[in-house]
Amino acid sequence: MKAEILAVGTELLLGDILNTNAQYLAKELAALGIEVYYQTVVGDNPKRLEETIYHAFSRADLVITTGGLGPTEDDLTKETAAKYFGESLVLDEKALAQIQVFFDRIGRTMTENNKKQAFVPEHNSVVMYNANGTAPGIIIEKDEKIIIMLPGPPKEVVPMFENQAKPYLAKKQEYTFISRILRVASVGESAMEEMVKDLIDAQTNPTIAPYAKEGEALLRITAKAKDEEEANRLIDPVAAALKERLGKSVYAEGETNMETEVAKLLLAQKKTIAVAESCTGGEISSQLVRFPGISEVFLEGCVTYTNEAKMKRLGVSAQTLEKFGPVSQETAKEMAEGIARTSGASIGIATTGVAGPDGGTEEKPVGLVYIGIYNNGVVEARGFHFAGNRNKIRERATFQALDWLRRKLQYEK
Repeated sequence: MKAEILAVGTELLLGDILNTNAQYLAKELAALGIEVYYQTVVGDNPKRLEETIYHAFSRADLVITTGGLGPTEDDLTKETAAKYFGESLVLDEKALAQIQVFFDRIGRTMTENNKKQAFVPEHNSVVMYNANGTAPGIIIEKDEKIIIMLPGPPKEVVPMFENQAKPYLAKKQEYTFISRILRVASVGESAMEEMVKDLIDAQTNPTIAPYAKEGEALLRITAKAKDEEEANRLIDPVAAALKERLGKSVYAEGETNMETEVAKLLLAQKKTIAVAESCTGGEISSQLVRFPGISEVFLEGCVTYTNEAKMKRLGVSAQTLEKFGPVSQETAKEMAEGIARTSGASIGIATTGVAGPDGGTEEKPVGLVYIGIYNNGVVEARGFHFAGNRNKIRERATFQALDWLRRKLQYEK
């Protein structure tokens, strides 16, 4: 089955909102083994919408639309699709009743034009009633073509697809496609691919696909099988071989991130932590406190931007700052040890660097960052050089600091 994702809405064309629906649907369709060859965005224009739907069906068996199911005159997805399939629209009393209940629940009066949303194709269709909004979704299947029309808001799209459209499509697939993501830190996509190139070249089922993401690289292993259990049996040995090859760089599987994995390690080991930041300006602390329950181990974070703050708050010596400078391995070590000592934390982590765009020298260029970690009575610091603008340098330094801490917690217990 070949699919096309069609997002309807002038606000998408103008860039007023991000098209997160297409990203979500593309992933879900791939997991079902449905190939998506095109993603299209069209504004709320009747002629262009009609042309786009007809063109989509000239190259796809399945078209999934989002948006254009609202009550206003320019919401015409349903009407245009019905025209393509030669179907007339009739009032669905259940849909109308649900719309009324929705308005009653939020304490507003349903206007006459909202009834437009309750009209559905008379034949060859399935109505997907909306528990999270007013517009029902609709599936039309006729002449070996399928259109699945979903509302626009992601909070309505995701549950409607998950609970109604996805099972509908799954029944039409002979096989299931299960994917597993390996998350790889501190190794670029090209370097990672070189390390596992022979495994990728030898792939049949499962397949292995490398991807780049900010600060990390991903490997997606996808198996085609009769069911999820069989797919996982196929994936397990491939995942094991990739992990053996990439070693400590593989930090997790699935939908997670570095700060989550570090927070879980800190909590599991009951290790308290405090953070002193200069160039990262609170980013490390911000990342860690996103995790619920981190207050059990996260004691404090401070931004010591000036030399005076480093001396007064952390006890960095004036001699160190004068001899080596604030951006130095020596200063990073004293910052990490100082925040651990003054807070009473078992782990102290610190950053100091040149985030730019100005302030760099030949000896200490823009992008140079020193990260210090105090752990188990031992303090270390390393220098890194990150590319990018000011924000990218800060983001990459934050990720690197968390990854170094993650390695220590996992492998230096």
